[in-house]
Amino acid sequence: MKWLRGLVKREKGSAPPPLRGVPAVRRQKNYLAMSGYAYEYFYEGMRDRSGLREHVFTVSGDRKTWFEVQVLVPASSVAAWETAHRRGLADNERYAIAKMALFEAFDTRETPLAMNAPVEVTAEQVEDLLGRLGFE
Repeated sequence: MKWLRGLVKREKGSAPPPLRGVPAVRRQKNYLAMSGYAYEYFYEGMRDRSGLREHVFTVSGDRKTWFEVQVLVPASSVAAWETAHRRGLADNERYAIAKMALFEAFDTRETPLAMNAPVEVTAEQVEDLLGRLGFE
């Protein structure tokens, strides 16, 4: 998955494509993580990049410091699930993957500072996350 990090770094030098799916009303949401931190976050939108969809969230673990977190969902990870289940995923289902992966990162990363690294979603995680949600 190092290629994902390299892709994000290379594209940071140029202007990224605009976000799509931006909520009409920006809503602050909260998540109490198993790590013990209470996170607050906003969904900012998504953009498609070569071979992946990037969901962007603004996150805080202390109500003072806010930063962007990218959840990177490779098309290959989604395609593996779609092939196995013989159906495509709608945009709202792809968003569910990103949001659940963000929650998983909140739960497993030791501190809010560790959330500065992008969340990279594997094919196994897509299968697990959608399975937990009862998607067939």
